[in-house]
Amino acid sequence: MLQPKRTKFRRQQKGRMKGNAQRGNQLAFGSFGIKTLENKWITGQQIESARIAVTRYMQRQGQIWIRIFPDKPFPKKPAEVRMGKGKGAPEGFVAPVTPGRILIEVEGVSFDVAKEALRLAAQKLPVTTKFVVRRDYDIQNQNV
Repeated sequence: MLQPKRTKFRRQQKGRMKGNAQRGNQLAFGSFGIKTLENKWITGQQIESARIAVTRYMQRQGQIWIRIFPDKPFPKKPAEVRMGKGKGAPEGFVAPVTPGRILIEVEGVSFDVAKEALRLAAQKLPVTTKFVVRRDYDIQNQNV
Protein backbone atom coordinates (compact mmCIF):
# COMPACT_ATOMS: atom_id res chain seq x y z
CA MET A 1 0.00 0.00 0.00
CA LEU A 2 1.23 3.49 -0.80
CA GLN A 3 1.89 5.60 2.26
CA PRO A 4 4.66 7.90 3.46
CA LYS A 5 7.52 6.40 5.47
CA ARG A 6 7.05 9.07 8.11
CA THR A 7 5.03 12.23 8.61
CA LYS A 8 5.69 15.31 10.67
CA PHE A 9 2.22 15.18 12.29
CA ARG A 10 -0.14 12.23 12.78
CA ARG A 11 -3.28 14.18 11.83
CA GLN A 12 -4.02 16.93 9.32
CA GLN A 13 -6.90 19.30 8.80
CA LYS A 14 -9.32 18.50 5.98
CA GLY A 15 -8.53 21.57 3.87
CA ARG A 16 -10.38 22.73 0.77
CA MET A 17 -10.03 21.64 -2.84
CA LYS A 18 -10.97 24.53 -5.09
CA GLY A 19 -9.95 25.40 -8.62
CA ASN A 20 -8.08 23.33 -11.18
CA ALA A 21 -4.74 21.55 -10.87
CA GLN A 22 -1.85 24.00 -11.22
CA ARG A 23 0.82 21.32 -11.38
CA GLY A 24 0.83 17.75 -12.64
CA ASN A 25 -1.65 18.69 -15.36
CA GLN A 26 0.52 17.85 -18.43
CA LEU A 27 1.81 14.51 -19.70
CA ALA A 28 5.45 14.44 -18.59
CA PHE A 29 6.67 10.86 -19.01
CA GLY A 30 4.39 8.74 -21.22
CA SER A 31 2.41 9.09 -24.44
CA PHE A 32 -0.99 8.28 -22.85
CA GLY A 33 -2.60 9.12 -19.55
CA ILE A 34 -5.80 9.62 -17.60
CA LYS A 35 -6.73 13.04 -16.30
CA THR A 36 -9.26 13.63 -13.53
CA LEU A 37 -12.29 15.85 -14.12
CA GLU A 38 -13.42 16.41 -10.52
CA ASN A 39 -12.25 17.00 -6.94
CA LYS A 40 -11.87 13.94 -4.75
CA TRP A 41 -9.69 12.19 -2.20
CA ILE A 42 -8.12 9.06 -3.71
CA THR A 43 -6.94 6.46 -1.18
CA GLY A 44 -3.78 4.38 -1.37
CA GLN A 45 -5.87 1.22 -1.88
CA GLN A 46 -7.64 2.73 -4.90
CA ILE A 47 -4.35 3.81 -6.49
CA GLU A 48 -2.90 0.34 -5.94
CA SER A 49 -5.91 -1.45 -7.46
CA ALA A 50 -5.75 0.83 -10.52
CA ARG A 51 -2.03 0.08 -10.90
CA ILE A 52 -2.67 -3.67 -10.75
CA ALA A 53 -5.44 -3.39 -13.37
CA VAL A 54 -3.11 -1.57 -15.78
CA THR A 55 -0.15 -3.92 -15.35
CA ARG A 56 -2.35 -7.02 -15.72
CA TYR A 57 -3.89 -5.81 -18.96
CA MET A 58 -0.58 -4.65 -20.44
CA GLN A 59 0.97 -8.02 -19.48
CA ARG A 60 4.08 -6.31 -18.09
CA GLN A 61 4.88 -4.62 -21.42
CA GLY A 62 5.61 -0.93 -21.62
CA GLN A 63 6.03 1.32 -18.63
CA ILE A 64 3.62 3.07 -16.28
CA TRP A 65 3.98 6.11 -14.03
CA ILE A 66 1.71 6.88 -11.07
CA ARG A 67 1.67 10.67 -10.81
CA ILE A 68 -0.10 10.99 -7.43
CA PHE A 69 0.96 9.91 -3.96
CA PRO A 70 -1.26 9.56 -0.86
CA ASP A 71 0.52 11.69 1.75
CA LYS A 72 -2.46 13.19 3.60
CA PRO A 73 -3.58 11.18 6.67
CA PHE A 74 -7.31 10.97 7.27
CA PRO A 75 -8.56 10.07 10.75
CA LYS A 76 -11.74 8.19 11.55
CA LYS A 77 -13.44 7.62 14.87
CA PRO A 78 -14.54 4.06 15.68
CA ALA A 79 -18.15 3.02 15.09
CA GLU A 80 -20.73 3.95 17.74
CA VAL A 81 -18.56 6.44 19.60
CA ARG A 82 -20.12 9.58 21.11
CA MET A 83 -19.26 13.04 19.85
CA GLY A 84 -16.29 14.91 21.30
CA LYS A 85 -13.21 13.44 22.96
CA GLY A 86 -10.83 14.38 20.17
CA LYS A 87 -10.29 13.59 16.53
CA GLY A 88 -9.77 9.84 16.14
CA ALA A 89 -6.90 7.63 15.03
CA PRO A 90 -5.44 7.85 11.50
CA GLU A 91 -7.33 5.44 9.23
CA GLY A 92 -5.22 5.66 6.07
CA PHE A 93 -3.70 8.06 3.58
CA VAL A 94 -5.27 9.92 0.67
CA ALA A 95 -4.11 11.98 -2.31
CA PRO A 96 -6.35 15.03 -2.83
CA VAL A 97 -6.79 15.61 -6.58
CA THR A 98 -8.35 18.55 -8.44
CA PRO A 99 -9.62 18.72 -12.04
CA GLY A 100 -6.89 18.46 -14.66
CA ARG A 101 -4.49 16.37 -12.61
CA ILE A 102 -2.79 13.51 -14.50
CA LEU A 103 -3.18 10.32 -12.45
CA ILE A 104 -1.47 7.58 -14.49
CA GLU A 105 0.77 7.68 -17.57
CA VAL A 106 1.64 4.83 -19.94
CA GLU A 107 4.38 4.40 -22.57
CA GLY A 108 5.64 1.59 -24.80
CA VAL A 109 2.34 0.01 -25.87
CA SER A 110 -0.05 0.61 -28.77
CA PHE A 111 -2.89 3.16 -28.65
CA ASP A 112 -5.60 0.48 -28.29
CA VAL A 113 -3.82 -1.40 -25.48
CA ALA A 114 -3.14 1.83 -23.58
CA LYS A 115 -6.73 3.05 -23.97
CA GLU A 116 -8.21 -0.22 -22.66
CA ALA A 117 -5.68 -0.52 -19.80
CA LEU A 118 -6.38 3.03 -18.62
CA ARG A 119 -10.14 2.47 -18.96
CA LEU A 120 -9.83 -0.50 -16.59
CA ALA A 121 -7.78 1.66 -14.19
CA ALA A 122 -10.36 4.45 -14.32
CA GLN A 123 -13.06 2.00 -13.20
CA LYS A 124 -11.13 1.43 -9.97
CA LEU A 125 -10.97 5.15 -9.16
CA PRO A 126 -13.72 7.26 -7.52
CA VAL A 127 -13.35 10.14 -10.02
CA THR A 128 -14.51 10.67 -13.58
CA THR A 129 -11.50 10.69 -15.88
CA LYS A 130 -10.54 11.52 -19.45
CA PHE A 131 -8.08 9.63 -21.67
CA VAL A 132 -5.36 11.99 -22.96
CA VAL A 133 -2.72 11.49 -25.65
CA ARG A 134 0.58 13.34 -26.06
CA ARG A 135 0.26 16.19 -28.55
CA ASP A 136 2.96 14.95 -30.93
CA TYR A 137 1.86 11.28 -30.89
CA ASP A 138 1.01 9.92 -34.37
CA ILE A 139 -1.68 7.21 -34.27
CA GLN A 140 -1.23 6.18 -37.94
CA ASN A 141 2.54 5.75 -37.65
CA GLN A 142 2.84 3.81 -34.38
CA ASN A 143 6.49 3.32 -33.43
CA VAL A 144 5.95 0.40 -31.03
